[in-house]
Order: sequence, then C-alpha cells, then structure tokens
Amino acid sequence: MATIKFSAFSFLKQQLNDKGIDCSTSPLEIMEEITLYQLLEQVGLRDDEVEAVFVNHRIMPKDTKLKDGDKIALVPPGGIPGHVAAYVGKNNG
Repeated sequence: MATIKFSAFSFLKQQLNDKGIDCSTSPLEIMEEITLYQLLEQVGLRDDEVEAVFVNHRIMPKDTKLKDGDKIALVPPGGIPGHVAAYVGKNNG
C-alpha cells in the first residue's frame, strides 16, 4: 500500500465529500503504482468528470503511475483557463 495526499477543487470536492471521501489534502491509501485512471475509479469518478490532475504540482497524463507520498489534486471541467486547457487536452490524451 501507498499513501498519497489527495485534494479536489470546486464541485468535485463536494461530490467526493458526499461519498464520504475527504479530499482536503487528506491522506488516502492506494495500491502502489496505480494510475490516475485507476485512482478516479477508486474514488468513484468518471474520466470525463475530471479535466486535469495535478501530481506534485504539475499537470500529468491520466496514465501516470502514482507513488507513495505523491500530492494529487483533481480539477473539474472548466476549472483551468482556456489556453492551459488547450495544452492539457493536447498532451493529456
């Protein structure tokens, strides 16, 4: 097992809190080396509900494998400025 610091912004935070998942930079146990896609599945979110994911303060592709101690932040659609969103879409597959 690994532990990450997990947070979410805007309505994702409320949606996760409603499911009983604390996402205020809280520790979250995960299986080692799961991908961001698998993390979304673990917390009950669909891929299209998350526009971008920050891993250790950098936007990363959703096939990125997580490691113990990573800091994760989920950003909902419309949560990042247009020019950055275009970059993320181009590089996040």
